[in-house]
Amino acid sequence: MADILLTTLNAKYSHASFGLRYLLANLGDLKQRAELLEFDINQDLSIVAERILATNPKIIGFGVYIWNVRQTRDLLTTIRRVRPEISIILGGPEVSFETEKQEIVEWADYIVTGEADLSFAELCTQILSGAAPSKKIIASAVPELDRIVMPYDLYTERDISGRVVYVEASRGCPFTCEFCLSSLDIPVRQFDLDLFLAEMQKLYTRGLRQFKFVDRTFNLNIRTGQTILNFFLERYTPELFLHFEMIPDRLPEQLRILIAKFPPGAVQFEVGIQTFNPEVGKLISRRQDDQKLADNFRFLREQTGVHIHADLIIGLPGESVESFAAGFNRLVELRPQEIQVGILKRLRGTPIVRHDDSWEMRYSPNAPYEILQNKLIDFATMQRLKRFARYWDLVANSGNFVATTPLLWEERKDPFYGFLEWSDWLFKEAGARYGIALSKLTEYLWSFLTEVQGVSKELVASALLRDFTRCGRSDQPNYLKPYSQDATSSSPNTKHRDGNSTALSRQLRHLT
Repeated sequence: MADILLTTLNAKYSHASFGLRYLLANLGDLKQRAELLEFDINQDLSIVAERILATNPKIIGFGVYIWNVRQTRDLLTTIRRVRPEISIILGGPEVSFETEKQEIVEWADYIVTGEADLSFAELCTQILSGAAPSKKIIASAVPELDRIVMPYDLYTERDISGRVVYVEASRGCPFTCEFCLSSLDIPVRQFDLDLFLAEMQKLYTRGLRQFKFVDRTFNLNIRTGQTILNFFLERYTPELFLHFEMIPDRLPEQLRILIAKFPPGAVQFEVGIQTFNPEVGKLISRRQDDQKLADNFRFLREQTGVHIHADLIIGLPGESVESFAAGFNRLVELRPQEIQVGILKRLRGTPIVRHDDSWEMRYSPNAPYEILQNKLIDFATMQRLKRFARYWDLVANSGNFVATTPLLWEERKDPFYGFLEWSDWLFKEAGARYGIALSKLTEYLWSFLTEVQGVSKELVASALLRDFTRCGRSDQPNYLKPYSQDATSSSPNTKHRDGNSTALSRQLRHLT
């Protein structure tokens, strides 16, 4: 039994809630009276409610995010009806802004906005002492990081062995991109680096080998970046995998030297490009040196084994289909292993709303609040682009078709429009964006390339069979078997190449 229950619905079981662990770590004397329970959005909510209420809490703190707000609202309605005396506290980015417009707020006693590491504990103390505040919205002051207890000892052995473990050496972002909540977190604040690395050492000693940094600007502070990279270089093992978000046009020589020392697949950079259109960049208050970006990409692809995950956004104000296509093709030429084609979302609190009238921005009223249409892209076209994004992830980003994917634009010599043609055809044939089995997707690729595009069967079979071998697949279909011997004889399985087991499965498939 616990007086305070911290809980949330994660997007997947494999995700471990970083925010809840911060709240628990900073409860002070109340920590012994608290418990943390995590669920995911795919679980039966009646069972979730049953498990929550079985702890008989006096206070329940829910982490609310864009991916779980609907399910959390439904969960709250059950808990409120069954146990109305429980104090319900909501926090997280989804309820930190526009609280007066949200139905979920009506089901809570208190909303803690902003970084609640310290303010949540203060509120719980007031409630349990019988001095609960009268106001419902509790605005958190930005906490000084040296006052915050780091939560890393709250990751369990189960977390370390099989879940995504998040870490951070800093908070905040120096940029003001209007579509992003991080633009509200200025300036960048650093945790004490020695204390942080001591915590990383504890995690490493306990067996953690996959570290996902959530810092928005890993390479902003060069000294910090050098120190962190050196720390992991000195402890490198073939299982190590590091994920960082990086500024695309800032990669000085000091960092280049260290990055190049990591073996292929050990490091992944998530690089937010979002747009190559300078006029769009001005509209959304985003600055970027595209020449330096291109130079950094060439260095990373030609002289390092870094896996690059680059982001572009569909639906930004001022970005037409033609403009996005030009940017997409430009990014393809830079050869990141993955291009995340994101759909613009109207996150609560972001200043992107100032363009709603002038660019006729229309968003879904339901989470995740994706753009439906705007002045330059109508609804039907936006739907096509959403399918493009999904199928790109399924085919190109998955790593299952590294050799085959470029054939989709071989005839047009235009990656965007070539892939869009495939996307339109695939939707017509499959009638769905999700639920397409890998074997069926392979068959669709074979049919489209050989029958619709007229690419030689020998060429398509060679590419597909190289992809089969790269991924270690054994479900070779009959239509490829006549071509299998020649195509696979010189294509070693990269899962066993040089004994490298560094990268995660998806990243590993991109290693060639």
